[in-house]
Amino acid sequence: MITLYHSPRSRSTSVLSLLRLMGKETEVKVQTIQVKRRGGLGDSDPRNPHPEGKVPVLEVDGRMIRERAAIMLWLTDHFDSALGRGISSPVRGDYLSWLFYYGNVMEPLMYLSFLEVTDNPMVNEWCRDNAAMYAALEVALSGHDFLVDDQISAADILVASPFTWIPDMVPDSEPIRNWLSRCEAAQDMAWLAEVENAGLRELGLADEQESA
Repeated sequence: MITLYHSPRSRSTSVLSLLRLMGKETEVKVQTIQVKRRGGLGDSDPRNPHPEGKVPVLEVDGRMIRERAAIMLWLTDHFDSALGRGISSPVRGDYLSWLFYYGNVMEPLMYLSFLEVTDNPMVNEWCRDNAAMYAALEVALSGHDFLVDDQISAADILVASPFTWIPDMVPDSEPIRNWLSRCEAAQDMAWLAEVENAGLRELGLADEQESA
């Protein structure tokens, strides 16, 4: 059995969207759970197998997979989905690179920007700066519609996801803004909103706006 532990308006939302786009949302059990959220909302959920109480978590026959890039890679490989790029694909390396660039470079940079600590030699040596991040996106998008090629992939869903939550981080870049629009258009946002709102009601958070 495959179970996704999910909390609405959290990092697991992008995994839920991927499942929908893959057409596998009914083949993976989605367990809606509580997580601790900013502002003191929510709480740890005893059903959550993640040792730090986070989401998403994918449980496969009792074994846990955590971290979004790992979960998305496993799902696209397991279901041999067109949202992934298989082991024999000539762009497999690009696909893997963007999946892991997100967690190793992009998300840290965004958090550090929020904390206003980007002008730091150690930070710059580690993950460069926002300008370099945006330049990397623009270079990738200069030759095709999405990050890997002309078809959307799980890497696009992952890399585009924070811009939904932090619109102030969207740069004044036409290639990036157009790419984000294509990513949004490719996903079933109406279905996602309906499922997310139902999950919030289930958790008693229907009137809350904080994301986790």
